Amino acid sequence: VHAGLQENLDKKLFGQHLVSKVVVKAVRGFLNNTKAKKPLALSLHGWTGTGKNFVSKIVAESIYKRGLQSKYVHQFVATLHFPHAHSINLYKDQLQSWIRGNVSICPRSLFIFDEMDKMHAGLIDSIKPFLDYYELLDGVSYRQAIFIFLSNAGAEKITEVALDFWRNGRTREEIQLTDIQNALSVSVFNNKNSGFWHSTLIDKNLIDYFVPFLPLEYKHVKMCVRVEIGSRGYTVDEDIVSRIADEMTYFPREERIYSDKGCKTVDAKLDYYYDF
Repeated sequence: VHAGLQENLDKKLFGQHLVSKVVVKAVRGFLNNTKAKKPLALSLHGWTGTGKNFVSKIVAESIYKRGLQSKYVHQFVATLHFPHAHSINLYKDQLQSWIRGNVSICPRSLFIFDEMDKMHAGLIDSIKPFLDYYELLDGVSYRQAIFIFLSNAGAEKITEVALDFWRNGRTREEIQLTDIQNALSVSVFNNKNSGFWHSTLIDKNLIDYFVPFLPLEYKHVKMCVRVEIGSRGYTVDEDIVSRIADEMTYFPREERIYSDKGCKTVDAKLDYYYDF
């Protein structure tokens, strides 16, 4: 496996100790396993701007030379590719033949489903056969494929746990996967807006890991700003770093601990300060 996975996550992903641990373990273990019994399925959960897309990108780059641009990486965005509830049967057929076609060409294909919380209930179940423990389906093996699902569903649950720790004076690094994972899969399964609502993928334990992205604090936003300034080739000016972090809105209303949009709008705010 490309050694860059751990390195990139350590360098560029902030405030997500759980994510780094799980993703590296899952992806590395899967790629090194010559006898995988099923494809790898990761479900990434958390508020906007906490790093879900970013992690998919880093995973893609650790497997394929061209990362997300690779012809073996396929991204689906619910609102773009599956917009209409009444076309769900058509989408099911399209999705199945698309996955079957691509895995036939390259067994090590990566499929990323974004906005799972906006996906029509039942649609994702059409890919259940591909995620299950089959040696071959119509002569095709899916056991080397990787599926990553991205979703805001379950974010409230994750925040609840993080806030509990914060209010009890414990550090966020003390939060363990076990503190969140179970509650997360239950809340996603029972959330009517999750795309996984009553899904057989959860029911039959076909999702290997539910990966919780914690809400980001002020200090994490500042880390994002610094990296972004550096990547544009500018010298980091701490005054600007603080000003941008201060412009973000934070919640809960009283304590103001977590950034509403994570690091999502850092880019745009930087344009205002730097590119004249």
